[in-house]
Amino acid sequence: MEPSLPAHAPAFLSEIVALLAASAGIAYVGHRFRIMPIVSFLITGAIVGPHALALVRDEALIEAAAEIGVILLLFTIGIEFSLEKLGRIRKLIFVGGGLQVALVTLLVTGSLALLGVDWRTGVFTGCLVALSSTAIVMKLLTSRGDMNTQEGHAALGILIFQDLAVVAMVLMVPMLGGMGGSGLDIAMALGRAAGIIAVVLVAARRLMPPILEAVARTCSQEIFLLTVVGICLGTAYVTSLAGVSLSLGAFLAGLVVSESRFSHLAFGEILPLQILFSAMFFVSVGLLLDVGFLLTNPLLVLGVIIAVLVVKTVTAGIGLLAMGYHVVPAIGSAVILAQVGEFSFVLERTGRDANLFPAGVQEGGPETFIAATVALMIASPLMYRLGERMRRHAPTASTAEASTGRDQSADGPMELRDHVIVAGLGDTGWSLAQLLKERGQAYIILTLSPDGAREAERRAFRVLRGNYTRQHELELARIRSARVLVVADDHLETTRQVVASARALNPNMTILARTRRVDDASELRDAGANNVVSDDQEGLVRVVARVLESIGTGNDELTRLEERLRYQGTEGGDGNERHLRTARAGGTHSLNMSAEDLERAASRCSHLEATRDVVASIDGCEDCLNLGWTWVHLRICMSCGHVGCCDTSRGQHASAHFRTVGHPIVKSLEPGDGWVWCFEDKTFL
Repeated sequence: MEPSLPAHAPAFLSEIVALLAASAGIAYVGHRFRIMPIVSFLITGAIVGPHALALVRDEALIEAAAEIGVILLLFTIGIEFSLEKLGRIRKLIFVGGGLQVALVTLLVTGSLALLGVDWRTGVFTGCLVALSSTAIVMKLLTSRGDMNTQEGHAALGILIFQDLAVVAMVLMVPMLGGMGGSGLDIAMALGRAAGIIAVVLVAARRLMPPILEAVARTCSQEIFLLTVVGICLGTAYVTSLAGVSLSLGAFLAGLVVSESRFSHLAFGEILPLQILFSAMFFVSVGLLLDVGFLLTNPLLVLGVIIAVLVVKTVTAGIGLLAMGYHVVPAIGSAVILAQVGEFSFVLERTGRDANLFPAGVQEGGPETFIAATVALMIASPLMYRLGERMRRHAPTASTAEASTGRDQSADGPMELRDHVIVAGLGDTGWSLAQLLKERGQAYIILTLSPDGAREAERRAFRVLRGNYTRQHELELARIRSARVLVVADDHLETTRQVVASARALNPNMTILARTRRVDDASELRDAGANNVVSDDQEGLVRVVARVLESIGTGNDELTRLEERLRYQGTEGGDGNERHLRTARAGGTHSLNMSAEDLERAASRCSHLEATRDVVASIDGCEDCLNLGWTWVHLRICMSCGHVGCCDTSRGQHASAHFRTVGHPIVKSLEPGDGWVWCFEDKTFL
């Protein structure tokens, strides 16, 4: 009896479909009117939420997705940052951020006291107002390319302190409501949080690079993505156990990953998820807005908005002035932080449980606070542009210890223009890179192979670890200012995808692609390739010749270089300049078994007489090197010394060698492995 299918789709599916469809539609309309996607998503939430069309009622589901969105957003920001940069802005964090939070709390408490509001309620309200939206500010900074400017560092420093201050605020709210707790509890919680953060940073900084290196060696995007997401969510969870906000924990996880050579790859892999779940965050904020309350109380909400703008701009500005910023850039930077943050919603709900309400107003107070907060978030892009204009007309000098102007290192490890991008390694990539390096022509190699990247670095080639099918990695290689792209990948679909993406990013560049089959050439030309060449020695010569021709190489030199490449492809050519032909033959290998082990092995296998002491044919997988591929693990044939890759690798060349020549026994060449395998008897010896 076949299992019956469910009669109806899951209850939440209709809401998800409505939410995604509305988000895409409204964002598209907003794009036509040059409205930022952030604003469009906030408006979407307000329209489809329970206070308007009520298309989305399961707010818990959206809030869960939104929480993941904030975590992934802060994780990617941490990857783009670094521990070194964080150390450079430590005074901004503790001096600038500390002054901003303290001054907001004091100013709000004092103002409400003049209106007869109890000081405890005033402090609670001040805490609500003091927090800015980390997600919105960071999204604006990254989308405008300002994350590594003086203003970006200023905003980040203050936001980090706010996230740290949340720990104390959450513990303090019950005390303000008369529900117990003490200053000692707060001090202990802060100490515990600081300890957890220190342990995470120190331990992860030592553990993360080798972990990512090992995972990257699998050359599996799926495993790498799962590992990166696990690091992100796991670190955020561990730090949250000490009361630290999830967003700060995710930022710390990103900082740790930024120390790895595979940080660019991690960023590119996680970026699509970050975009999707971040959109859910902004929609979830819009869901909170009661449009009816806003329309019936516009002046009240407007008054609160103006008060918050003034208080936050002035206090953040004072904090930055104390750090040595000039008046105009300080105020311009402070405007970026002049909205109220997402964590204030959580703090407001905590206050309600302790019988605390914004400004002491129980009826309408929470609604006014939420309406003003969402409106400020929607207005954030406009405030950002206002701050930009103020900074543009500001004096250039500043005594701030933070980075002045743009941090050039943020633009990546290379500044390239009119350069050649080599996507993929193999005979074509190695030969081309060598010639470009000799001629002093700007170039960059993009590869996903850890082994290939390491060998390229050993040869002092300019290399970037990354998945060149991703737009992010192509952007890091400065695809928009490149002159030529050479795609030397072995897979047709990958090559077609890279060609199409590159052509969309740079319509004027020359794109050369390699193919194994002549029939595939038209498909690659349709995708945007200018030239498609075959995967043989003459094809390699033609690729290199056309690249050199496009960068202005003279005919005589071009002819000489073509002959050099052809000579290197013959049996008598100098193979040391081709791919990894610098790899040398290894030492002698034997079964290395005791007499007892040999006796036990002989009881399970009848092919031991086929083995002998052998010398490794090459320092790598012989067939992969010929094809320009990478491998996972290596095995050596104990009959002839042939080195091949394992069945986890793409080529499975160790097994292929057995099927071709019939040599039955292989031994692992991996460090620490000593096992021997018989293909015929299918047993370990």
